[in-house]
Amino acid sequence: MSFTTTPAVTLADLSFSWPDGSPVLEGLTATFTVGRTGLIGNNGTGKSTLLRLIAGHLTPTSGSVSVTGEVGWLPQHLTLRTDAAVADLLGVSGRLGALRAIESGDADPRHFETLADDWEVEARSLAALDRIGLADIELDRPVGTLSGGQTVLAALVGLQLAADDAVLLDEPTNDLDRDSRRLLYQAIESWRGSLIIVSHDVELLNLMDATAELRDGELTVFGGSYDAYQEHLATEQAAAEQALRSAEQRLRIERQQSIEAQTKLARRRRYARTDYANKRKPKMIMNNRKQEAQVSAGKLQGRHDASVDAAQRAVAERESRLRREDTISITLPDPDVPAGRRLAELRDSRGHGVILSGPERLALTGPNGTGKTRLLEGLVHPGTIDRQIRTGKLFTERVGYLPQRLDHLDDAMTLLDAVRAGAPHRSDGDLRAGLARFLFRGEVVDRHIGDLSGGERFRIALAILLLADPPHQLLILDEPTNNLDLHSVDELVDALAAYRGGLIVVSHDDHFLHRLGIDLRIAMTGDGLVV
Repeated sequence: MSFTTTPAVTLADLSFSWPDGSPVLEGLTATFTVGRTGLIGNNGTGKSTLLRLIAGHLTPTSGSVSVTGEVGWLPQHLTLRTDAAVADLLGVSGRLGALRAIESGDADPRHFETLADDWEVEARSLAALDRIGLADIELDRPVGTLSGGQTVLAALVGLQLAADDAVLLDEPTNDLDRDSRRLLYQAIESWRGSLIIVSHDVELLNLMDATAELRDGELTVFGGSYDAYQEHLATEQAAAEQALRSAEQRLRIERQQSIEAQTKLARRRRYARTDYANKRKPKMIMNNRKQEAQVSAGKLQGRHDASVDAAQRAVAERESRLRREDTISITLPDPDVPAGRRLAELRDSRGHGVILSGPERLALTGPNGTGKTRLLEGLVHPGTIDRQIRTGKLFTERVGYLPQRLDHLDDAMTLLDAVRAGAPHRSDGDLRAGLARFLFRGEVVDRHIGDLSGGERFRIALAILLLADPPHQLLILDEPTNNLDLHSVDELVDALAAYRGGLIVVSHDDHFLHRLGIDLRIAMTGDGLVV
């Protein structure tokens, strides 16, 4: 796709605050041009909120958003729509229902009006699913029976069929396995129209024509891919560091010169007092010299003070150009798990499996749809999954589970109440301090979970899990890096590296798994577990 300067989305002095007055975006003015734009920024900076404003799902507090043409949107919480059907994701459920009614003999004119002569809607939809690797997915199948990756790909097909002028994608690769990501990348590369994509997937971001970063309330648009933008930032930051060092050196010199000047002036005043006391010169002359010295000293002191102030302002201005990242800070307590203590057993219907002992780390990998999430659900919530498909057993009750869909969160609860439920004996002060390490500070802890962005929602889920008291002896994490920015992933890796309990993690991110120091990898296939 060629990149042009034709505006697709224009923001004019755009601001947005939540009903409680908490500001999210303030005074954004920018233009997204036709082509592919990657929207990046740390969690909580307002990326998802900005997409919702562009899509028209939120109303600006002030300012405006203008879009050329129709807007399509793939939200981050798409996988929570478990009762929807695949046809709903494709946007064809109405026409499909009308077609089937007509085919069954119902000649109601409303069906023909709904169908709008789209007699190939079913065949066209199935063909589109086939092209993106979902050949076996029926249009009536509930979203709740799909994997997260299958759900996202199906919704992407719906956006392709709709052919909207501007399409917004919020973390589209979060739930995709390697093969599915390749299919999505291919779809993105051949996309017609405008795309604005929020993502932490570096490979996807490098397919973009432009990169927009939301940071510290400002939106910066750069005409290049993510790597090109990072190279630009690195050069810019190196220059800022050099400018800061020069400014600091100038400040040290000005301060030293000021001290030396004050020393000379003090010496002169002492000599003047000595001359006056000894009456070495006529009194009138000494008084005149004293006044002249005082005036001269005042001017000199003023010049040096002004020079120091100017140097301090230069240091502050150059320091403001440096990027200071605000990331989560995780410290996990010792869960007191003896080495060799059995924590969990994973087993499939064929009897193949493995036993996890503390403090071992196990990675569960495999393509989407092979049952990784179902295996974890069956392990954590026995009886909710068909035991003929997968089975397993826990040997400890102190288990922390982070599901992929995050549908276990109560949207009506405040952040503080949600964390308190997992640590009822800890004081509110301790809980607030813990939430602050996950970047939830001040009045934010009284917000409801339902008002959070995708990244914030993940962070509170992580906080609930890791701030539990007593601490969990086994952590089970299903795609834990999906909604974390790159800096926060580093914090999570560092925390888990020091964790002394057992760990079961599902991830398609090989780099992440390598950094965790995995002891055992198990592949999930359609036939079961492969150790």
